[in-house]
Amino acid sequence: MFHIIRAAQRHTTDQGWLKTSWLFSFDDYIDPDNVRFGALRVFNDDIVQPGAGFPTHPHREMEIVTIPLSGAITHRDSLGNQATISAGEVQRMSAGVGVTHSEMNEGDVPVHFYQIWLFPHTAGLPPSYDQRRFAPAAWKNSLCPLASGDALPGVVTLHSNATLYRADLERGHTLEYPVAEGRYVFLYLTSGDLLLNGERLTPHDQARICDMDRLYLLAHEVASFILIDLPPHA
Repeated sequence: MFHIIRAAQRHTTDQGWLKTSWLFSFDDYIDPDNVRFGALRVFNDDIVQPGAGFPTHPHREMEIVTIPLSGAITHRDSLGNQATISAGEVQRMSAGVGVTHSEMNEGDVPVHFYQIWLFPHTAGLPPSYDQRRFAPAAWKNSLCPLASGDALPGVVTLHSNATLYRADLERGHTLEYPVAEGRYVFLYLTSGDLLLNGERLTPHDQARICDMDRLYLLAHEVASFILIDLPPHA
């Protein structure tokens, strides 16, 4: 299966303090045919204005990954963690048996970030936290792993059998990505123009892929994207 969902098909809302696109059912956006893709439950594309954010709220049994693209978001949680996550950094919070946290833009400019939720491979884990900084050169013309449950070196750890990659491809650059049997792949194009197995993606398009053994990626123009290799089930 190779299913492309165009940018205009996303559920997008502008609340003033928050402009967001929800790629899966979330909050008051309810679509029983769009709840998850394999172990991927949430992919939100958020822009939060200065002085605004998400007050303290609870989570359970979810791996929550935050990837700022510009600006910074400040995180506080019931484990005692307090950190500002800026562009170039990646944060993971494992909600496990239960945690509360807040996410606020305490800076002077809007923060644009992705928040990605994955079902964990094991229920009942204690809550935990991980955060790392990456050099942008790491994903230039390369699939750079940011977070993984496969014990890859130098990445944010996940309690999910998934790996999140980021890539910025120069015009004309190509990549091949082998897909292991039974795996799902999710791709979200941040910017640019990308050919994926001959299908053209433009900014904010997404692709949901299964039952394919290899992906061919060609940057028709400079292209930036997130790719997630997933198990079919939690």
